[in-house]
Amino acid sequence: MRGLTGTGPTRARGTAQAAGTATAVLAALGLFAAGCGTGGTGARDEGPAHAEADAVPNTAATASASASSTPDRVDAVRLIQADPAVSAEVKRDLKPCVADEYPVDVSYGNLTGGSVDDVVINVLTCGDAVGVGSYVYRDEGGRYRNVFTAEEPPVYAEIDRGDLVVTKQVYDPGDPVSSPSGENVITYRWASGRFSEEYRTHNDYGKVAGAEPTPVPEG
Repeated sequence: MRGLTGTGPTRARGTAQAAGTATAVLAALGLFAAGCGTGGTGARDEGPAHAEADAVPNTAATASASASSTPDRVDAVRLIQADPAVSAEVKRDLKPCVADEYPVDVSYGNLTGGSVDDVVINVLTCGDAVGVGSYVYRDEGGRYRNVFTAEEPPVYAEIDRGDLVVTKQVYDPGDPVSSPSGENVITYRWASGRFSEEYRTHNDYGKVAGAEPTPVPEG
């Protein structure tokens, strides 16, 4: 299950779950502004860290200077809302799903080699937990700076042994929204002040399982 309001590390997303998640891709694309959608950002997948003007005040308590120290829990919603790199649509639709709980996943890990762990935020839709935006923030002198943005739903970012791994589901012509044909898994690595694509894999989803009911064996 996904957490709300930035709770703990990201959960692994299996193929079956990914296929189920895709049923809401229209909500993320067509109904994004109407539902209880939650964050996302523009349509940028990678690139150099934003200019210093894009720095966002660090909403966590001051972290220690020890190598790869983990900051206190950040206010993910405030961080997204204050980030000039996040689209106006995402900010407008970032609302609580239940009470004061927002559909954002937050994880911490050393992706950029800094003295404080980086923060990965995934913004989801309320009803179906479709990822509509993934962001990485780097602590620089007590301020968080957006150094990665991906906003083509469905998308989800995770930390894997020091690398940033982004999963995107893909559709062939004629695919129903409930059945994507597969997924692209892209691994990014931090070098020379930016995330660069290291390699990618493509996984095709099987079309046989579940297509028709399995007959009951005779005898």
